[in-house]
Amino acid sequence: MDGFREGQQVWVEQDDGTQRAGVYVGEVQTTSWLGGGPAAYVVYQDTRSGEEVALPRVTPRDDEE
Repeated sequence: MDGFREGQQVWVEQDDGTQRAGVYVGEVQTTSWLGGGPAAYVVYQDTRSGEEVALPRVTPRDDEE
């Protein structure tokens, strides 16, 4: 997962095309026989809930504090 570090502020693209602020937690450990693309764990700042998302939906935020 080049380019992301634990705790980094990110945008997560939602199904409707909007972006939601989140924090990158880490990469998803996948088993080769299950397949699937690269994924990441993120926590949303507004609800403090987490989700596993496809890595292409995650982009760095420019407004890191």
